[in-house]
Amino acid sequence: MNTKPFQGGRSAQNRTLALAALGLGLTLVGGLFDARRALQAYHVAFVFWAGIAVGALLINMAFQAGKAKWYVVVRRVLETIPLSSALFLLLAVPVLIGIGKLFPWVNPQGLEAELRHLAEHRRPYLNVPFFVLRTVLYFAIWILVSHLLHRWSTRQDSERGLALTLKQRRLGAGALPFVGLAMTFAAFDWQMSLDLHLFSTIFGLYYFAGSFLAAFAVLILAVTASRAEGLPGALMNANHYHSLGKWLLAFVSFWGYIAFSQYLLIWIANLPEEAPWYLARNEAAWLPVGIFLIVFHFVVPFFALLSRDLKRNPRALSWMAVWILVVHYVDVYWVMMPALRHDPELGIAPHWTDLTALVGVGAAAAAFVLWRLRGRAAVPVGDPYLEESLRYEPS
Repeated sequence: MNTKPFQGGRSAQNRTLALAALGLGLTLVGGLFDARRALQAYHVAFVFWAGIAVGALLINMAFQAGKAKWYVVVRRVLETIPLSSALFLLLAVPVLIGIGKLFPWVNPQGLEAELRHLAEHRRPYLNVPFFVLRTVLYFAIWILVSHLLHRWSTRQDSERGLALTLKQRRLGAGALPFVGLAMTFAAFDWQMSLDLHLFSTIFGLYYFAGSFLAAFAVLILAVTASRAEGLPGALMNANHYHSLGKWLLAFVSFWGYIAFSQYLLIWIANLPEEAPWYLARNEAAWLPVGIFLIVFHFVVPFFALLSRDLKRNPRALSWMAVWILVVHYVDVYWVMMPALRHDPELGIAPHWTDLTALVGVGAAAAAFVLWRLRGRAAVPVGDPYLEESLRYEPS
């Protein structure tokens, strides 16, 4: 096995950098014509991609806490993706600068009496300084944990032994609640607070479920694309892909369960503080989007992923991963955009900055991850369980 540092990917890194510059540049141009709409598109893209980065961190931590060995061959990719949290802290700056154009609680004077009362009632929590402080705190936790896990893993390439494996496992288990809580409160802040009508304690779990699912999809695409000699995709066998496909199936089911649970609880309670959130999405143009999500985010992937052959076929599984990313973006868009536009009667009305922001933020994150992958072994060659992972055969 090739244990030399990975020096490839330069052309891919340059292409993604150019794509990021083009996407973010065009989004900025769109902002010159309609600052509010471009910022809305950017915020949706930011939440979409940042959730995937944190989802990848949680996957790695969960596997470390569970002492998983089968995934070691893909771990270097999985532990590098969350390093982009540092980039997302920088990418959060436009959201924080334009906070008054996104969140109704910043300037509640123009709201109707009921919403103004809710904004004033929640002001001890929903205020700009505390919001900024919380956002920085979330990223501080994610950056610290992802950095330590990655640093110990790369040190192990030369030091070998079990000591660094044990440190990673302890950190994965011990920090898991803090990383998960940070993601939960980020969902409350970045998504739920866009609409003062909604107060759901399950909302963070909804964001987690979709992001976790999308992170597995990104991992599948990344390892499938890295099939040159010595790279993870070339070292994996059909059993690895089968297990990744089973995780996709599990979290398609989990997302559907959480989505239905939240809807059922709000529908049964029928509280005036919560019901308008779903009413806005059950009317006019947004209703077909909700039906689309039921069918194509849950029903179709669920039955497709029941196929053993599909899960063991890298190409077929990759196409399913692409689809998962598409429908997850639609889900994030459906959650956020009706609230961002403050008027469901305006309908969907997609804007070209939706695409440029999605591509720009995603390409910037991909370029960052490729940069961090270069100069290090593409697989954790010092991990004592790597050989067992390469021979992975489920019992």
